[in-house]
Amino acid sequence: MPPDLPILAAADDLARAFTEHARVLLTAPTGSGKSTQVPQILRDRGLLGDGQVVVLQPRRLAARLLAARVAAERRSRLGDEVGYQVRFDNVTSPSTRIRFVTEGVLLRQILGSDRELRGVSIILFDEFHERHLEGDLALALACGLQRAARPDLRLGVMSATLAVPALRHFLEPCAVLEMRGRTFPVETTYLDRPVDFAQTAPWDLAAREFERALASGFEGDALVFMPGAYEIARTISALRASSASSGRILLPLHGELSSADQDAAVAPHARPKVIVATNVAETSLTIEGVRLVLDSGLARVARHDPRRGINTLLVEKISRASAEQRAGRAGRTAPGRAIRLWTRAEHDLRPAHDTPEIRRVELSQEILALKSAGFDDPRAFPWLEAPEPAALDRAETLLADLGALDGEKRVTSLGRKMAAFPAHPRHTRMLLEADRLGCVHAAALMAALAQGRPILTRAAGREVRHAREDALGAEADSDFAILARAWRYAEKAGFDIERCRRLGIHAGAARQVRPVFEAFLRLAKSAGLDAAERPANEEAQARCLLAGFADHLARRIDSGSLRYALTRGRKGRLSPESALRDRDLLVAVEVDEIQRGRGEIEVALSLAVGVREDWLRDMDPSAFSERREVFLDPSTRRVAARVVHSFRDLALETKLAAEPSEAEAAAILAREIRMERIQFPGWDDAVEQWILRLNRLGEWLPELGLPRVAEKDRLLLLEQACLGARSVRDLKERAALPIVRAWLNSSQQRLVEQHAPDRVALPCGRRAKVRYRAEGAPILSARIQDLFDAPRAFTVARGRVALAIEILAPNHRPVQVTEDLAGFWRAHYPRIKQELRRKYPKHEWR
Repeated sequence: MPPDLPILAAADDLARAFTEHARVLLTAPTGSGKSTQVPQILRDRGLLGDGQVVVLQPRRLAARLLAARVAAERRSRLGDEVGYQVRFDNVTSPSTRIRFVTEGVLLRQILGSDRELRGVSIILFDEFHERHLEGDLALALACGLQRAARPDLRLGVMSATLAVPALRHFLEPCAVLEMRGRTFPVETTYLDRPVDFAQTAPWDLAAREFERALASGFEGDALVFMPGAYEIARTISALRASSASSGRILLPLHGELSSADQDAAVAPHARPKVIVATNVAETSLTIEGVRLVLDSGLARVARHDPRRGINTLLVEKISRASAEQRAGRAGRTAPGRAIRLWTRAEHDLRPAHDTPEIRRVELSQEILALKSAGFDDPRAFPWLEAPEPAALDRAETLLADLGALDGEKRVTSLGRKMAAFPAHPRHTRMLLEADRLGCVHAAALMAALAQGRPILTRAAGREVRHAREDALGAEADSDFAILARAWRYAEKAGFDIERCRRLGIHAGAARQVRPVFEAFLRLAKSAGLDAAERPANEEAQARCLLAGFADHLARRIDSGSLRYALTRGRKGRLSPESALRDRDLLVAVEVDEIQRGRGEIEVALSLAVGVREDWLRDMDPSAFSERREVFLDPSTRRVAARVVHSFRDLALETKLAAEPSEAEAAAILAREIRMERIQFPGWDDAVEQWILRLNRLGEWLPELGLPRVAEKDRLLLLEQACLGARSVRDLKERAALPIVRAWLNSSQQRLVEQHAPDRVALPCGRRAKVRYRAEGAPILSARIQDLFDAPRAFTVARGRVALAIEILAPNHRPVQVTEDLAGFWRAHYPRIKQELRRKYPKHEWR
């Protein structure tokens, strides 16, 4: 063990905490040695017994490199005492006692056949502040296992920065250890003015700033942060083309490299080195000798892509906390410097912390895994931070669409097969269907093309389109056939930027397809699927995409148009660049909801493949239904009936049916009136006032026992008033008031007229109109002259309710509304009389 690591000074406290407590929460800064030394301390103090300490890492690269580091420190061959296990790579043996694993490996172990984790004594959740979804789930499951079947199991949660109160509450009872590290000061500088990376590439900016750092006297190793492998390669090319590379070794560091290249990046070298890395170098790994950090401020972040309904990696700005972690890499062994490729003002606008994955990714893969393991209701799962209910609903709906869940939200036999794959359920469903149809190799390529960034530019100019058609061919049965041709062209061209640009191909996006494609092939082979390459069968490939994206099924609305109806009641427009412009039934892998002005949503469909109805029947025969609908024809304004033949909730065929009955027609007309889509002249203000009179009287005089008209009763009365009508025209001469009044018998009607009259007699002999309101007193409207001899108050409902008086000028315009007539004569009338007398001298004024 390195003798000077800060964590070693706390070895006794650590051993005591894990001896006396089942759960330990450890906060220690980066560079303190926690990732490499804590598992060794637990091993050497005899706390493992005959079992293992399993150390969870968020990334495969970190798991392997840390295992190699610890094995070297213990002078052990990797895979013996110390080993690692990541997807597709297991370097362990029966003698392994310190096992570094990715979070997904442990999660699948707990949810799989080894749910009691036999042979595991302690689990360490390292770098937990990154809050990956698989880590959250693994911690919750481990806590449950500890309570139910493994009280001897010990859990440790470690990170450089932790939200200690929330975690402590979740882990209670637990021990909390906070350790300080050894850090040196880091000078942090920013750009003077903002830079638009769409105009100035981040790799060119990094090379320029590195040259400036050298000119200012910098010496030593440097670490440059870029979001991905493509940006890393471009950065190394930019550095190599500048004077900054003179005498220096330029090394990439990311998860797609071979083990030898990854080892070379972290190994000591005789010459100064510049390491260009993803955020894998942000935590866990300590790279000795780094004095300068150049930070692009970007990272690839897992996030739900609503266009395709999958999780994908998007390039985003990092949080302020991540920026601090990166800057700290320059101050591990000596004072250092961090250069941020953004301004201080931009820095202050960045979020303080990263959003936990559970708040930004699609959850269907994890929900399927939980349900397959017996957690039927994910809402009852003991989440560290519960996901939004809407996110759980979306996940279960998608799984049902893919056939993984039945109508009771229970896992089907197909769902159990899908759960065995460590991949998104859409892609898993595609691969299983491809295995049945003998096109796994092609389906893996389609899944890779569907998951990554678009490789073809959209709205390409005429010259680019013609060049593309000449090179790739104009005819295709699907947009994916063109994508596959474009990708093969780019690969054959060595992803040359200029050659790709001539055809409107994004070389960088195309380059990133290969590793994803190979990952899907490895996944298929590990599951025993036949992934041999075979001649293309476009029908089989289309059926695979249908299986994975059945919820994106779309049917053309109008012949010759690009308007389509989709499942879930959506409507969209197919991209005019699609090769499927003449297909009536298709699946669009990308369904992009675009916010327009005034809150309008426009749905754009792209990456489409044509499908046939018989394929739908083969896939899910139980999803077909036939129903009769009664509707108001917008062209004839007449009620009609139709028979709708549907797949799930998408209408595939519609035929007119026999004329609906009178009752059906009345119900449709009443519904349209209630929705204010058509007018019913007979349902006028007199009807509304009569209903208000009845309802308010029932409120004021409940002893009368009058049946009030509730909202549901309004629709019933409307239907009765519409009975016999079959069109909007038929409603024009109908009177609704007699039917509404018939809600009451004759004696009840007399009670309404007596105690809630629509007019009240005035002393002058006229009858003034009373307007009833849903709230407040009814209003009596009368001219001021008609009220000269009026009583102090007018009442209804046996004198229980005093009317408000709307006093009108001679021209019948309101002067004032009052509930105190006597007060009006005394306080307001003298002034009003003077004003009105000048305007209306011929009228009586007292």
